Amino acid sequence: MKIVSAKVIVTCPGRNLVTLKIMTDQGVHGLGDATLNGREKAVVAYLQDHVIPCLIGRDPHRIEDIWQYLYKGAYWRRGPVTMTAIGAVDTALWDIKGKAAGLPLYQLLGGKSREAVMVYCHANGADISEAVDSVAAHMAQGYRAIRAQAGVPGLDKVYGVPKGGAAYEPAEKGLPVETVWSSEKYLDHAPKLFETLREKFGFGLHLLHDVHHRLTPIEAARLGKALEPLRMFWIEDPTPAENQDAFRLIRQHTVTPLAVGEVFNSIWDCKGLIENQLIDYIRATVTHAGGITHLRKIAALAEIYQVRTGCHGATDLSPVCMGAALHFDIAVPNFGVQEHMPHTAETDAVFPHAYSYHDGFMHPGDAVGHGVEIDEALAAKYPYDPAYLPIARLEDGTLTSW
Repeated sequence: MKIVSAKVIVTCPGRNLVTLKIMTDQGVHGLGDATLNGREKAVVAYLQDHVIPCLIGRDPHRIEDIWQYLYKGAYWRRGPVTMTAIGAVDTALWDIKGKAAGLPLYQLLGGKSREAVMVYCHANGADISEAVDSVAAHMAQGYRAIRAQAGVPGLDKVYGVPKGGAAYEPAEKGLPVETVWSSEKYLDHAPKLFETLREKFGFGLHLLHDVHHRLTPIEAARLGKALEPLRMFWIEDPTPAENQDAFRLIRQHTVTPLAVGEVFNSIWDCKGLIENQLIDYIRATVTHAGGITHLRKIAALAEIYQVRTGCHGATDLSPVCMGAALHFDIAVPNFGVQEHMPHTAETDAVFPHAYSYHDGFMHPGDAVGHGVEIDEALAAKYPYDPAYLPIARLEDGTLTSW
C-alpha cells in the first residue's frame, strides 16, 4: 500500500475546522484533525507546502517511521503548528491502518481497558444562580462529572460564561476581543460557587473548574486550599505552565488535584510535571500533541507516576479528534476523564461518526478505523470565517493570560 495523494479540507459549520485526508493506491483513506484555533491557516500552509509532498509514495503502515521523519526531519521541532500537522498525519495513518485491518482503532491499541469513557461537560452561568441551574440541567442529561464556571461580580466577559444562553464558544469574528480580569475579585468569588454547588447537590457529583492560566502560583495555591473541603475532581490550568517548577509551589500548599496540558505539544512540555508528580491529570490532545503515536508515549510516562489522562475535548477540535480520542481513552490504562463539549448539529452532519454518548459516558463505536468521516460536499457549504480568541488585561491595562 502506498500514499498517492492528500488534501486539506477547511470548513466552518459554526467554527473553523481543518481536516487532512490521506488517500492510498488501494482506495483506503484516512482522516486527521488539523485544527489550531485562531491559527488554522498556518497549519493548512504547513501541511500543503511542507508535509503532503513528503508523504506521496510512502507506505502508510509505517506510522512510527513517518512520525519520526516529520518530527526529526523538519529540524525545527515541536511548537503548535508543527505538532498539529504531525498529529493530523498520524491520526489519518492510524485510521487507514484500522480500515485496512478491518478493526476499530482501539483494537490496534491493545483493546479495551474499560467498557466506556467517562466524560465531563461544561455548566456555565452569568452568576452563581445560573451556574447552579446549568449544573442541574446537565445532571438531568446523565453527566456525573461537570466543569462549572460562573461570572464574577464587577467583571464583564468572564472566561467560560456564554452570551444570551447560547453554548459557550470563545472564538469571535473580527479582531480579538479585549476583556478585563481581576484575580482578587475572582479569588473572593470562585469558592462561593462550589460551596453553593456542594450544598445543593452534595458530594456524589464530580466537580471540575478551569482557572485558564489566570493566577500566579501562590494565588493558585490559595484557591486550591480554599477548595479543599469541597473535594474538587480537579482545578485546571491554575497558572501558566511554561515554568514547570511553579507547580511545585502550588503542591506545597494544597492537595486539590491539578490538571494541565491542553496547550502542550510534546512530552517535553510535561516531562518535569509528571516525573516530579506535580500534576494529577495530563490534558494533552491527539490533535495538538502529535497524534495517537506521541500521546501514547505521554500516557505511558504518566502511568509510571500515577498521573491520569484528561484530554481536552472542546469544540475547537473536530469530531475527527473526538473519535480518535475516545479510542485512545478506552484503551489507555491510566485514563481519567474526557472533556465533552458537544458540536453543533451542522458540525455533526459534516462529520458523521460512530461514537455516542449515554448517561455520562461515551463509546467510540466499533466502526473500522476511528469511525469518523467527512461529507466533503456539505463541508464546502461552510467556508472559512476568520475568528480569534479574546485577550485579557488587568484592571490597570496590563496584558495578562487569557
